[in-house]
Order: sequence, then C-alpha cells, then structure tokens
Amino acid sequence: MDTNRRTVLATGAAATAVAAAPQVFAQQQGGAAMRFYEKGAVRIHYEEAGSGFPLLLIAGGGLNSTIAGFTGPSSPFDPIAEFKGEYRCIASDLRNAVTGYSTGPLEADRPWDAYTDDHIGLMDHLGVDKFMVMGFCIGGPLIWNLLKRAPGRVVAAVLAQPSGSRPEARDLFYENNMKTWAPALVAKRPDLSMEMAEKFLTKMYRNNPDFVIAVTRDFVRSTAIVALPPGPS
Repeated sequence: MDTNRRTVLATGAAATAVAAAPQVFAQQQGGAAMRFYEKGAVRIHYEEAGSGFPLLLIAGGGLNSTIAGFTGPSSPFDPIAEFKGEYRCIASDLRNAVTGYSTGPLEADRPWDAYTDDHIGLMDHLGVDKFMVMGFCIGGPLIWNLLKRAPGRVVAAVLAQPSGSRPEARDLFYENNMKTWAPALVAKRPDLSMEMAEKFLTKMYRNNPDFVIAVTRDFVRSTAIVALPPGPS
C-alpha cells in the first residue's frame, strides 16, 4: 500500500477515539441480501466491509459512480480490498447511476446537495458520527461539498484523481452527460425526461463551473489542506 495513503487515513483515525463495531460485508454475489437505506423517495444501495474507524468510499465514474466501479478498469486500485483490514469501509451507488441500484428524484435546484444528503443520511442511518472519506473522480467535488455541509464530522479526506473544471472545457461534464448518462437514465426511468435531466445538469455543471465545481474557490482557500509529498513512482 502506498505509504502516503496510509499516513492520511491513519491521521484521520487518530483525530477521534470513536471506533465502530464490526460489520458484515453484504455482497451481491453468493445470494446475500442487498442492503438499502431509504428516506422518502430516495433508496440508496450500500455495502460495508471490515471493522474499525468508519471510512466512506466514493467510486469514480461520474454520475454512474457505483460500488462495482472500485473493481473496474478505471479505478487505480480497490480501496475496499485495500482498507477493510483496518477500517469499517462504507460505500454506496450514487443516486440514479444507470448501472447501479440507488434511485431517487432529480433535484434540479440542488444537485450537489442532493448527493450530499444521501451520504450524510447513510452515515446517520448506520449510526456513524465522525468518519473519514476517500473519493475518486466525482468523489472530489462530492467530498468538497461534504466538507462544506458537515465539517465537524469529516475528520480526514483524500481526493484521488478528482474531477475539476478548466477554462478551455467548461461544458465538458455537461455535454458528456447529456450524450450518455441522461438518455440512458431517461430510458430506464419513465418518470424522468430529457428536459428534467438538462435542468439538473445545467445547475450541477454550468452554474458554477469553475475549479472544483461543487464549492467556490473562497471555500477551498478557507479549508485546511495538508499536502503530502509524492510517493515513490
């Protein structure tokens, strides 16, 4: 395991003395029942592995982020397999990921906050107060919003290969999702329409397209950041 990853996670664990009880990893294979957290019209599929201090894991894959993505070709490594021997790993399918099992409304007026509601709600459901979080790709902006919404609960965060915006491609995420994610979701969900998806994606990716997308530069400046030196190649 890369020593930098271990150092960041160990530092977060040391920030609080709370430890979680062992949990059983509910797999989709082998006939084990899938686990869901439900709140109103939202239904979030989640899994747990290992025991110890809680570690929330957010897979890459953009709006199609799912637990299965950790073992896919785009993931640099499988964090569940890597960390379950030391931490209580908690992961979920993102709401309305086409290939996932989590569902809910498209909240066009608050897309980032809707996803953050799901993450905070899941931790509440599991009885978790303080936790660490590691996210890939879209996990970057999602973690920034978690830090904004629940700063007293996130004791350490690792943003791995995070999504971000650059001036020459401000509409990249909007355009890609309008071509792929939105049509596939609408085909799967007759209660949704392309117009609803377009409003959702506009608010998510075009209203504040700068930098880390989910929060402002001023918020990032105000947040304590620990920069570790690069590990061995």
